[in-house]
Amino acid sequence: MSILSTEISNPIRVAMLAAALGVPMMLAGCEEQGPAEKAGEAVDEAVQDTKRAVEDAAD
Repeated sequence: MSILSTEISNPIRVAMLAAALGVPMMLAGCEEQGPAEKAGEAVDEAVQDTKRAVEDAAD
């Protein structure tokens, strides 16, 4: 093996390891939402509704 092929394989191995560890972590974040997440979504929706109302009133 040449030095070049060794240099290329190491970043590929690192990327594969990162993907193998990252996917389960992302899936773990998809569990049921707790009260804080639900409240945050409600606040986000209220802000969006307010923005739309202000835009409609300006038209």
